[in-house]
Amino acid sequence: MTTQASNLRRMRRRTEGRLLMLVDGRPWWAGEKLPLAGHRSAPGWPSRLVRWPKVRYSVGVVPGSADSPMRGGAAQLLGRRAERDVLDRFLAAVRVGESRTLVVRGEPGVGKTALLKYLAWQASGCRLAAATGVQSEMELAFAGLHQLLAPMLDRLERLPGPQRDALRTAFGMSAGPVPDRFLVGLAVLGLLSEMAAARPLVCLVDDEQWLDHASAQILAFVARRLGAEAVGLVFGARVPSGDLAGLPELVVGGLREDDARGLLGSVLTGPMDERVRDQIVAETRGNPLALLELPRGLTAAELAGGFGLPGALSLPRRIEESFRRRVEALPAQTRLLLLLAAAEPTGDPVLLWRAAGQLGIGAEAAGPAAEAGLAEFGARVRFRHPLVRSAAYRSATLDERQQLHRALAKATDPAIDPDRRAWHRAHAAPGPDEDVAAELERSADRVQARGGLAAAAAFLERATVLTPNPAQRAVRALAAAQAKVQAGGSGAALDLLAMAEAGPLSELQHALVDLARAQLAFATSRGSDAVPLLLQAAKQLEPIDAGLGRATYLDAMIAANFAGRLAGPGADMLAVARAVSAAPPPLHAPGASDLLLDGLATHYNEGYAAALPILRRALVAFGGGMSADQELRWLSLAFAAAIHIWDDDRAEVLSKRYVERARKVGALIELPLALSRRVYVLLSAGELTAAATLVEEVQAATEATGTNFTPYAAMGLAALRGDEIEASALIEATLKDVPSRGEGLGITAAERANAVLNNGLGHYQKAQAAAQRATVNDRELGFSNWALAELIEAATRSGISETAAGAYRRLAEITSASGTDWALGVQARSHALLSEGEEAEDLYRQAIARLGRTRARAELARAHLLYGEWLRRERRRADARERLRTAHRMLEAMGMEAFAERARRELRATGETARKRTVATTVELTAREAQIARLARDGLSNPEIGTRLFLSPRTVQYHLRNVFTKLGIRSRGQLYRVIPNGRAAVPPR
Repeated sequence: MTTQASNLRRMRRRTEGRLLMLVDGRPWWAGEKLPLAGHRSAPGWPSRLVRWPKVRYSVGVVPGSADSPMRGGAAQLLGRRAERDVLDRFLAAVRVGESRTLVVRGEPGVGKTALLKYLAWQASGCRLAAATGVQSEMELAFAGLHQLLAPMLDRLERLPGPQRDALRTAFGMSAGPVPDRFLVGLAVLGLLSEMAAARPLVCLVDDEQWLDHASAQILAFVARRLGAEAVGLVFGARVPSGDLAGLPELVVGGLREDDARGLLGSVLTGPMDERVRDQIVAETRGNPLALLELPRGLTAAELAGGFGLPGALSLPRRIEESFRRRVEALPAQTRLLLLLAAAEPTGDPVLLWRAAGQLGIGAEAAGPAAEAGLAEFGARVRFRHPLVRSAAYRSATLDERQQLHRALAKATDPAIDPDRRAWHRAHAAPGPDEDVAAELERSADRVQARGGLAAAAAFLERATVLTPNPAQRAVRALAAAQAKVQAGGSGAALDLLAMAEAGPLSELQHALVDLARAQLAFATSRGSDAVPLLLQAAKQLEPIDAGLGRATYLDAMIAANFAGRLAGPGADMLAVARAVSAAPPPLHAPGASDLLLDGLATHYNEGYAAALPILRRALVAFGGGMSADQELRWLSLAFAAAIHIWDDDRAEVLSKRYVERARKVGALIELPLALSRRVYVLLSAGELTAAATLVEEVQAATEATGTNFTPYAAMGLAALRGDEIEASALIEATLKDVPSRGEGLGITAAERANAVLNNGLGHYQKAQAAAQRATVNDRELGFSNWALAELIEAATRSGISETAAGAYRRLAEITSASGTDWALGVQARSHALLSEGEEAEDLYRQAIARLGRTRARAELARAHLLYGEWLRRERRRADARERLRTAHRMLEAMGMEAFAERARRELRATGETARKRTVATTVELTAREAQIARLARDGLSNPEIGTRLFLSPRTVQYHLRNVFTKLGIRSRGQLYRVIPNGRAAVPPR
């Protein structure tokens, strides 16, 4: 022990305090990360000797009890009591089975990595996993995620099949369809949960700002879905990516003044004037790395002359400049080795030394870099700090960088890692090179097949730059732009489209450029901006590729319907319909998509009745002859058409299929819209409990994906329930939000929900005003037609018969043509409100009979209510009671509380008291517990519930245990008894 202590003191003097600790008698640097216990260097890598100050260190098996690359660090941490308290509480929560997420943010050198090392050191009894973002790997899809999960991949077989296959495809372990990134996210969530089953798991992700986009998205998704898995996920970042927005943060500032002065004193080799010391502490703002590095190499005169002068570089750049000077001072071979390591992001010593051999660099070149405290060449090649890497790479000339990447490309096995080899070749190319560009294009195809859209776009962008032929360059620029559109990179996509347009393009390619612009506009905002661009692209495609042109017209229909009342001149549904009518017909027998397009065009050009037969054929045939992508792409429009023609059977089938398809392929961006469509079918059927479950799933999906989705389903549910506070808040937020996106359909949906809410509450003037606003645009599919019935009811109750009559004429024009029981039942009910005597009674009876043959149970219950109200006003109390009892029973059972209260008031007026159903409130479940309990009651397994709600099965099990305890039950089969309709155990919002 004495010898170890002596060595430690000696090395601390030579390394100026940067030596961190001894591990089983071996020294370890402050910036070094210990490999897994038992980890060996790559096969074939010989044991080499690297000189430490006065110490010989063998590269190979690194002893130590740690099972993480982040073990070590407590000995070096100075001060930071508040930050350590936060991390200690974080670990305490994880140890007792909770999951936690934390973003540790701060400027370079402020000590983020030191805090992560402290957390690793304190995490006794926990499994540890770590990954570090590398700036030069940002374009390699899933690189960071693979780094984190590599030790866990032997547990892949424990995941559900679709998740396992998605992750294997993403990592290139097997071939398969392009995986949805959120299905990959569920796989990662499940894998972390599996790893935490025996011991809590702490995952440390440093330099998150340099993670590749795919990894950053997946890990942010996981961070938001952690629940009760005993997993802690910590990110270190200078400026976190937007994916982490909203997650808990620990902002790391500089050291306190006394700690900063102490750290500065530890690296000074001689006395310093107190005023100069104070100036250095003030100008570094307590940044530990700055305090350690900036005084290096400065003479006493320079220090006395002032540390920071006006116009000086920013603090990170000044630290980097200090490192650059130290790199430049190294022997030539050592400097070149350090530059090579800076250009090779994986830290693989086998690859590095193979490339070094290409440049004639020997193993002895590593020693001076280690002695200077800049990098270590051990089981992994590691820089002391990322700023050392960037300083080294920046210091290289262009010729040197090309030389480095050329050597690395030659050293990289094209069979094992073809994409990284292509990337190095691209950086080594002195100018346009078709061979390199073609290799990059092949890499783009590979990573795109794994779901790495951002990476594919980057490869194609680089290929574009290196393409010598102008025509081929334009083609690749277009392909890169299309990949950027799919990946959400709007700014870069526009630049690439401009580059494509500058080259010689065919007519088809010009049309595809316009189509990409339109798709970008629609992806950015579902509103009106996309419609003119889609129309322009469709018209250009007509004579070149008629099938693609018609598909683009269908996309324009979807965009125009979303734009609704906010569509600009020549950009509404009528404009699209006129363009379709002027286009050539399909070259083959019309399929379902052709019929859907032609039917909608006929509707707007020739009228509702003329379109009905075509639309009915389209909806019956829909899905046949379509790819899965096409079906999913147009199901929302097909569903809207079914609602528009009042076909509840097709609406039922299509809404179910929409949800099933979105779930099956893991299309979580599409899932909220699919679920919302399904919710409206369930609301019409009076199945508010089932609708509530899907509304919660919509919320889970939007939280998981971070998308800004209009709460169509939640608004409709709250309005039909009569929840004035929640519905009003949702309506107000929607009306404020959607105009900025050009989404006029959201305004109609909000105003229609407002009308339903106030009709239920008996606030008829408010309902009438809202319904009038909802029906101003008759070119939208769905909501505006439904709102006509609300307007008729509200206007008659408000005594505005002229408004009611006008609305009825508009409604009857379409419902009479439709001829379905749903349409004619709503028409008869609305007509009865405007009628008197026997005619009114006949119409009410007709409405009840017709609606009774449909799935529209909510509309049927309201027909009973209106009939009962009419009978009471006719002083037929006995008959009124019968209808009102039926209405009250149905409405209350459905959960339509405001309408049920209307029935209760009417019954009271007949002299009968309707007892309000009591709801057990002695036991309250949390919203998440109630949500899981309902799904378990409906027969879903824990993995199925987890997939629905984007949770791990372990979190589902945790919540179910709480449900069983609170409700005093022992099995899932008992859930039907204690939660018969899914509402009894839910706390009020």
